[in-house]
Amino acid sequence: MSQWVLRFVFLLGLAGVVQAAELPDFTDIVDKQGAAVVNIATTQDVRRGERRGMPEQDEMFEFFRRFMPPEGRGFMPPRHGQGSGFIVSGDGYILTNTHVVDGADEVVVKLNDKREFRAKVIGADARTDVALLKIDTKGLPKVTIGDPNKLRAGEWVLAIGAPFGFENSATAGIVSAKGRSLPQENYVPFIQTDVAVNPGNSGGPLFNLKGEVVGINSQILSRSGGYMGLSFAIPIDVAMDVAEQLKSKGKISRGRLGVTIQEVTADLAESLGLDTPRGALIADVEPDSPADKAGLQASDIVLQFDGKPVNASIDLPRLVGATKPGSKVAVQVWRSRKAKDFDITVGELQDDKLAGLDKPTNKAGLAVRELTPEQKRQLGVKSGLLVRESTGLAARADIRPGDVILSVDGRSVNTSRELAQALTVSGRKLVALSLKRGDGVLYVALRLEP
Repeated sequence: MSQWVLRFVFLLGLAGVVQAAELPDFTDIVDKQGAAVVNIATTQDVRRGERRGMPEQDEMFEFFRRFMPPEGRGFMPPRHGQGSGFIVSGDGYILTNTHVVDGADEVVVKLNDKREFRAKVIGADARTDVALLKIDTKGLPKVTIGDPNKLRAGEWVLAIGAPFGFENSATAGIVSAKGRSLPQENYVPFIQTDVAVNPGNSGGPLFNLKGEVVGINSQILSRSGGYMGLSFAIPIDVAMDVAEQLKSKGKISRGRLGVTIQEVTADLAESLGLDTPRGALIADVEPDSPADKAGLQASDIVLQFDGKPVNASIDLPRLVGATKPGSKVAVQVWRSRKAKDFDITVGELQDDKLAGLDKPTNKAGLAVRELTPEQKRQLGVKSGLLVRESTGLAARADIRPGDVILSVDGRSVNTSRELAQALTVSGRKLVALSLKRGDGVLYVALRLEP
């Protein structure tokens, strides 16, 4: 064999050794941490929204229960859902996604050893999509919590979950980017990966090579509904902070400034004398808000908040939201072509039942939340209810989540009880609802009988 052939064979062998050495081995992580990953099955009784659709205290509820069995006309089978989760303490606390358990009447957790437990939803935060569950047992295996701030783009990561119901499936990839912002998601700096994540993976853990949980697999971007190379995880430090608040207080406390912001473009930066496009441009300041009391004005650009740089507008809600209400912080803004410092006492964001889960509570199949005074000011309305879920008759009338119900047959509604009463007017089979959708107002005819 010639010298060149021998050299070529040697180089091929060396390349193979180097390649093998660079590939990670996830077997120990799956063996040691897989036992703390759980499968979550949910059941939602859609008959409440489709046929019965009324509170149990309603005088007609007992009539329907006795004389209209499930097999009768209008019966709709229960909805079933599935997802993943992971045990964070040996006494039965489990983290998952809010959207996995939202609206569920029953949540069942299946452990790796095949045991099943009915779980209690301790609380759920819609803004971060983090939910905390509890099962009644002890001595459970638990995951090790890592530091997502130490993650680097290009680093190997592993997901374990139940895609399409296949329990304890492991998929691997790399961190594509950190601090990603997604539409309508202002409080989570997502970890972007190319790990295969599919329906059923939601709520499962994302591990680093040390076997530590660094995130909760939450979302994908897809045109087909399945994995297409873009998956997003909630950093575990964000999730654990939410879990601790839900466990200790039953609600989430977030800071508030009371400003409307927008991105700083290159043209805006140049016109305002800023060296580079950065910060968060204040478009509007709410009267009597913490920002207003501190002297902030529209056209100010927030450059720093509590000593932390605001590189993009998406950074500001995260920084403010993570600040304890009542704290006094330093804020640096760009005004009149120079930096100016202010001290602001952060207010508290009044959210709409962050720690609770909605279920349809009226005969139309609508789940609603009351609007806070701040939300009414922002929407420019004097009354109304936010639609969180629309099923049955409401869905058929094209009432959508996110709509605001202003009135029913001309009568304004401010509470779920008022809505239920307006929908049970004797003899009425059809009512007219006034809705605010986006920037416009429209009327919808809602039929109260199938």
